[in-house]
Amino acid sequence: MAKQFTRKKEDFICEHCGFKVKGNGYTNHCPKCLWGKHVDVNPGDRAETCQGLMEPVGIERRGDELSVLQRCTQCRVEKKNKIGKEDNLDVVIGLFSH
Repeated sequence: MAKQFTRKKEDFICEHCGFKVKGNGYTNHCPKCLWGKHVDVNPGDRAETCQGLMEPVGIERRGDELSVLQRCTQCRVEKKNKIGKEDNLDVVIGLFSH
């Protein structure tokens, strides 16, 4: 079965650092600390029951595109999320050493 994307425009408060995040429909992590929450099975479906925090553990580069690699602190699943222009570059740069 192919992954399906459901756009959800939601604001949230980061459960890791407390930053108030303004969602744009594609937002899936905090731009200040790059942590997220394990809420989706497929992007935007909010069907994941785990609900663990997703820790940023590395950076992946594919051509000119950078993605943050996150690992769930509960179930240990790993997911990649594109770095956005609003993401904290100091945190992104720090992840290159992981």
